[in-house]
Amino acid sequence: MKMAKRFEGKVVIVSASTQGIGFGIAERLGLEGASVVISSRKQNNVDEAVEKLRAQGVEVLGLVCHVSNAQQRKNLIDTTVQKYGKIDVVVSNAATSPSFRSILDSEESLLDKLWEINVKSGILLIKDAAPFLSKGSSVIFISSVGAYSPGSLKGMYAVTKTTLLGLTKALASEMAPDTRVNCVAPGFVPTRMNDYISRNELLLKAIEEKILLEGFGRTQDMASAAAFLASDDASYITGETLVVAGGIPSRL
Repeated sequence: MKMAKRFEGKVVIVSASTQGIGFGIAERLGLEGASVVISSRKQNNVDEAVEKLRAQGVEVLGLVCHVSNAQQRKNLIDTTVQKYGKIDVVVSNAATSPSFRSILDSEESLLDKLWEINVKSGILLIKDAAPFLSKGSSVIFISSVGAYSPGSLKGMYAVTKTTLLGLTKALASEMAPDTRVNCVAPGFVPTRMNDYISRNELLLKAIEEKILLEGFGRTQDMASAAAFLASDDASYITGETLVVAGGIPSRL
C-alpha cells in the first residue's frame, strides 16, 4: 500500500514510543514523512526502536525520557528544537497501569503514581513544548475506552483516562486557534502493557464479547486514528475524542 505523505516537513514528538501504541504512532507518522522524536525510560529500548524506524527510511531522533523527570522532559524538548527548529505535533502517550486494585484499596503512593504518569506528566510535557509549537500544530492525548465506564478492577487507571477527556477539551480552548488538541481512546490492544490481561482467558473472553467487529485492536488502528487527528485532514477538529474500540460501548 502506498503511504500518504501528510507530514512531510513536520516534526513530531511521541512520548513512551519505543513499543506498543506509541511506537505504532511514531512509525505511521514517520512513514508519512515526519521527522519523529521517540523516547522511553531505557536507552536500549530507544536504540532498538530507532534502528527499526531507520530501517524503514524514517528520519528519527531517539532520547531517554521518563516523563515524570523534569530535566529529561526539558532535554527532550530542547534537543528536538535544536535539531529541527520547531515542533508540529506532540503525542502524549505515556501511561502506567500497575495493579488491579480497587480505588479504596489503593495505597496513596499508587494513586500518586497513576496521577503523576497518566495525567500530570502529559500536562507538563505540553507546557514545556508550547513555546515551540508551530502555527497549525496538533496535540494528541492517548486515553482509553475505559474512560467512559471505569470498572472496579482498574478503576483509578480508568479515572485518569477519564481526566484526559476533560483535559483535551480544556486545553483545546486554551490553545486555540493556533494549536488543535484532540484525543484517541483505544479499545483493548494486546501490547506488553496488557500482558496480564492477554494471559487471562476469562478477561479476554469478557472483552471480546463487547466487541462488535472481529478481533482485538491493533497498534496500527490507533496509529491511523492519531495520524488523522494530527493531519490537515482534521484541520477543523479540536477538543474531541475519537474512540477506536471496535464497537465496545463508550457513549451515546
